[in-house]
Formats: sequence, structure tokens, C-alpha cells
Amino acid sequence: MPDRPEPVPVERLRFEMPPVHDTVEAARAHRKERLVAALRLLGRLGYDDGVAGQVTARDPEFEDCSWVNPFGVPFTALTTGDLLLVDGDGRVVRGERRVNELAFAVHAAVHRERPEVVSVVRAQAPYGRALAALGELLAPITEEACAFYEDHALLDEYAGAESADRIALALGPYKALVLRNRGLLTVGDSVDAATWWFIAAERAAQVQLIARAAGKPVLIDHRAAVATRGRFGSDLAAWVSCQPLLREGDTPVASTS
Repeated sequence: MPDRPEPVPVERLRFEMPPVHDTVEAARAHRKERLVAALRLLGRLGYDDGVAGQVTARDPEFEDCSWVNPFGVPFTALTTGDLLLVDGDGRVVRGERRVNELAFAVHAAVHRERPEVVSVVRAQAPYGRALAALGELLAPITEEACAFYEDHALLDEYAGAESADRIALALGPYKALVLRNRGLLTVGDSVDAATWWFIAAERAAQVQLIARAAGKPVLIDHRAAVATRGRFGSDLAAWVSCQPLLREGDTPVASTS
């Protein structure tokens, strides 16, 4: 019989991790590229709706400013050259188009309240909006939903963009917020992580609504839910989970101008 192959040493196996940049310029370029990739992904998933929806990425140098998609440009059509740099007062400091000022006010409030947050995602996804219409949190009924167990909040009143500070306070220290009658908002220490949390929350809402329509869902017990969140609930785990989705639609994201 042939000799059995020897296991490959673990240290020789590739495992992608978030990049570390030596310069502010490199970090900025990377964030802008990931921001466009995330917006395009959300667009492919159907999570843009007219002019609604924003994703922000805090600038690595000017921490009171964030990069954001411009008002009225389809997510799937964006390039890095389209992005706007907007200060905490909603004023465009780099770029050539208007920003959705009301929507940006919510993002700016979250960035002020949570200085460790790099990215905020607020998009239009059907199941998250349906759950929000019920005024419910995500229940720990699947392994994936446990990532949000005791790590998301519900703002149990209708709050529009004019209530930006109230929305930021309702989010608290958590990774996600259910805005009653509006939908989902998520945050992360990278664009990739915040994007994954939004997609994961939307999918968890979908499963929850399907399960409720079919019968009475069985909850995962507290200890198991906490342990599961410990394995899958970190921003690093979210970053890793988002990589295959971002690669599915790999296309140039830099401006062609």
C-alpha cells in the first residue's frame, strides 16, 4: 500500500486575517475599496431601495469624518471615486455630489457615541423591516442568531432620522439595533464586519419569521446561546464570514476617471 500522506503543518496553512497598513493613505484606500465592495454586495442582495440606505466608514486620519455613498447613486454602480468624505455636521469636505443629510445624521451620531466603531450599515432589507414592524428582537433559535444574543437592542418607538442622537443612545454598546417600524442598523470595527452583521441579522430575521409562521420556535438555552456567541459573535468572526460574499462579486471598485 502507498504511504499515507503526512498532515500539512498548521503553520503552513493559509488563513486570511484583516490587513494591517503602514500608512494612513494605505488604510484610507483600503477602507474606501471595502466600502464600495460592501455597498455593491448589499445592492446585489436587493438591500437598496430608491435613494435609501447608507454605509459609512470612519476616515483613519480625520476621525470626525466618514466616507459614505452619495445621494441617489445605485449601490451596484459605485466606484471609490464616487464616495464622499463628510464631517460630523453633515458637510461634504471631499467629493462632488450631495449626501443624504438626514440619513447621515444617524451615522454621525453613532460614530460620535461609539469612537471604536469604524463602520455603520443602514439598508433596506425586507425581513429586518418585517421584524421591526413587530417590534421584536432576534430570538436565539439558530446557531447563527446566537451571535446577536444579548448583543443587540430594540428602539421600541418610531424614530426618524431627526432622532439621530436617540438612535445612537439606543444602540448602546451593541453590534445591532432594531429600529421599530424601520429596520436594522449594524456596526463593526471594519466595513466587512458591519456588513456581515447586517446580512446575518437580516437572515436571522427571515428564519425567525418563517419559523413563527410554521409553529412555535424552540429557544436555545441561555448558557448555550452565550457560548455560541463567544465563538461566532466577534467582529473578527464577522470579518472572516464576510470574505466569501465580497469575493463573489469581485469587480474593480476604483474610479476609472
